[in-house]
Amino acid sequence: MSTALPELPIRRLTRDDLTLCADLSEERGWARDEGGWGLLLAAGTGFGIDDPAGKGLAACYVVTSYGPRLAAVGKLLVATAYERQGFGSRLMRHALAAADQTQLLLYATAYGQPVYQRLGFIEVGRVEQFHGRLRDAAVDAPAGLVTRRAMAEDIPEVVRLDAECFGVDRTSMITRLPAAVDQMWVAEEDGALVGYAASWPGASSTIAPVTARDSRTARALIASLARSTAEPLRMHVDVRHKEVLDWVRESGLESVGATVTMTHGGGELPGDWRRCFAPLSLATG
Repeated sequence: MSTALPELPIRRLTRDDLTLCADLSEERGWARDEGGWGLLLAAGTGFGIDDPAGKGLAACYVVTSYGPRLAAVGKLLVATAYERQGFGSRLMRHALAAADQTQLLLYATAYGQPVYQRLGFIEVGRVEQFHGRLRDAAVDAPAGLVTRRAMAEDIPEVVRLDAECFGVDRTSMITRLPAAVDQMWVAEEDGALVGYAASWPGASSTIAPVTARDSRTARALIASLARSTAEPLRMHVDVRHKEVLDWVRESGLESVGATVTMTHGGGELPGDWRRCFAPLSLATG
């Protein structure tokens, strides 16, 4: 007797499933993002439900743990053929059961937000998505600030700054970042590292994350990345950073939507949002 759809087993994904994950992304109209999937499956843990028709994955998600305090849930995808059949809710309940007392973070689209609210997630913020080409905008960088490409010896300081700003240690993710992204830049002043940012390859160059001591440093990093690529840009900006929001709009990027930041098992997120301008990704926080 065949297994009923709601009872199909949830299995742990491995790096051998990378192509299946990318296929499901593409089937849902997302970018394949094999580099991003590779990073997620190496630094995080993926779970999936196999398509009973033998056509890859019916649904999947990834959770990235940052210790006992926080974990991020992302890449929750359900194949078109299995929409509205409870797969998404079942995977989220699976994530919640595994989390136990750990606070969960995710970024929700307007479509997914009601589902997460029913499961007890609350809205704690919002990021606005931009796309386009950045004109040669003026950047009022602080005197003495230097932006340059990151080098291997910068990574320990990047890890330190990231933990200080994000609020938890993301060493397993940040140390893998240089190999996954197209380029990575740092900002320094008087020999001290005061910000970092990266861009991901693709049809559009996605700038993520942007972590910096202030908005002027963030803008200098974004401008440096933009000048170093011929591709259109895509990025998400925390809406609390009005100076950066206004600057990217005035510099030619177009707002194409917003995503809601939600948590479960806790209210405000750890860390210092004033220095976190753009998340590393909508799958990892």
